[in-house]
Amino acid sequence: MNHPIFTISLDFEMMWGVFDKRSINTYGSNILGSVSVIPKMLALFEKYNVHATWAVVGCLHFNNLSLLSAHLSKNEINYCNSKLSAYKHGLTIDEGDYLNYYSAPELIKKIAQTPGQEIGSHTFSHYYCLEPGQTIASFSDDLRQSIDISAVHGYSTKSIIFPRNQYSTEYLKACKNMGVVTYRGNENNRLQTPRNQDKLSLSIRLLRLIDSYLNLTGSNDHKIQSPADDMPINVPSSSFFRPYNAKLKLLEWLKIRRIKNSMTKAAKNNSLYHLWWHPHNFGINQQQNLKQLEEILKHYSYLNKVYLMKSLNMNEIGNNYNSK
Repeated sequence: MNHPIFTISLDFEMMWGVFDKRSINTYGSNILGSVSVIPKMLALFEKYNVHATWAVVGCLHFNNLSLLSAHLSKNEINYCNSKLSAYKHGLTIDEGDYLNYYSAPELIKKIAQTPGQEIGSHTFSHYYCLEPGQTIASFSDDLRQSIDISAVHGYSTKSIIFPRNQYSTEYLKACKNMGVVTYRGNENNRLQTPRNQDKLSLSIRLLRLIDSYLNLTGSNDHKIQSPADDMPINVPSSSFFRPYNAKLKLLEWLKIRRIKNSMTKAAKNNSLYHLWWHPHNFGINQQQNLKQLEEILKHYSYLNKVYLMKSLNMNEIGNNYNSK
C-alpha cells in the first residue's frame, strides 16, 4: 500500500439479521432506531470525508411484501435448524410489521447517494455458510438473487460481507465467479476464527467482549495480501465497534482508546484498519453512540493530516489494489 487506509463497513440487515434470536417486541426499538440514526451517521461520514461499505441484505430492497414473498417462495435453504431460514420466516411476516422492520429501499438509495458510500451484499437472505444442512449450491442461488435485485435498483455488487462472519474457501470462490471483488475477512486470531453458532461458546463471546476494551489480540491492522486468481481480495476486519453500554459506562473510554491506538498503529505501519458494526447497534443510545463515532472520525482526520491515512470503502480498496 502506498498509504495507510481506514475503512468502515456496516452490516445493514434490520430484522433479517436477528429474527432467529430476537423478536420485534424485544428488539424492535433498535431496528426502528437504525432507520433514524443512519442519516446521522451519513452526515458524519460526509463531514469527515469518510468512505464506507454498506453490506445490504437483499430482502431489504423490496417495498412490497407480495413481491418479496414471491421471491422467497422460489427458494429454500435446508438448514438442519429450520429457524435460521429467512425464506421460511419471510412468509410469516405480518403486513403491519413489514415496512417498519424488514424493508428499506429508500434508505438504501440515500446511502448510495452519499459521497464515498458503497452498496455491497450481505447475501439475499442473511445466509449462514457454515450452518449444517446448507450447500454451496443454495448459497450460490442466494447470492445471485442478492446481486440481481441490487442491479435492478442500479447498484453493482463488488463487495460481500458474510453474515455472522461465516465463510470458507469454496464460498469465496463462488463469490469471485459472480464478479465479487472484495470480502471482509476476520481478524487473524483464534477469537475470530469463522465458526457456526454451535461452536461460538460463552467463553469465546466473553473474551471477544474483553478484547474490545483491553488489548488481548493486538491492533489487528493488516497489509492487503495478494489473493489467488480464483479468490476475491480480503479486506480483513480489525475490530467490531461495540455500541455504548450503560452498564459499562465507566469503561467506555477504554473501548475508544483501544480503537484509536490501533488506528494510530495502522497509520504508522502504513497498513489497513477496518472498523465494522450494524446500524441497529446504534438504534438506541444514539447520542452516546454518535458522540463516540465522531471521536473516532476526528481521530481519523488527525491521522489523515499527520500520516496521510486515507479513507476508502472496500471496493475502492479493491480498485486501488488492482490498479498496481
